[in-house]
Amino acid sequence: MFGWAVTFLIVAIIAGIFGFAGLAGTAAWIAKVLFVVGLVVFLALLVSGRRPPAL
Repeated sequence: MFGWAVTFLIVAIIAGIFGFAGLAGTAAWIAKVLFVVGLVVFLALLVSGRRPPAL
């Protein structure tokens, strides 16, 4: 998830450099959404972490 967020961030930066404001804004918004979703999933997995079996 974070890999896709970084990819869209790079696309947004490159599109911004070349003057494609609409594409840059959309790509940046997608990058933010993917980052937040990835963070929520990471925290959920961290909280529900696996414990070793009781002996």
